[in-house]
Amino acid sequence: MDAIKFVEQEFTQGKNFPVFAAGDTINVHYKIREGAKERIQQYQGIVIQRRNSGINETLTVRKISNGVGVERIFPLYSLNIDKIELISRGKVRRARLFYLRSAKGKNAKVKEKRG
Repeated sequence: MDAIKFVEQEFTQGKNFPVFAAGDTINVHYKIREGAKERIQQYQGIVIQRRNSGINETLTVRKISNGVGVERIFPLYSLNIDKIELISRGKVRRARLFYLRSAKGKNAKVKEKRG
């Protein structure tokens, strides 16, 4: 086995995340360090994309805060991610939902998957 793949496998083995894809609403519990203190901040929004694979995998989460769209990119296997909760599954037909950036009102919503 390649040495890089071995290290990646060891690093990603301890993380248990729910299965989620673009269009799903998730809640990311992210550790924030402020000086010597550490706290957990929740970031809830719609997954716009998942990118790369293995240890390099990232996810982009978009939420609306005070009427302004805010996106944040999280490295999936970061040590700062405490846990990820799946809130709801979205019914979408694409892997990248960049059209949500320009959508307003009802068009900016993603239908919920049934069953």
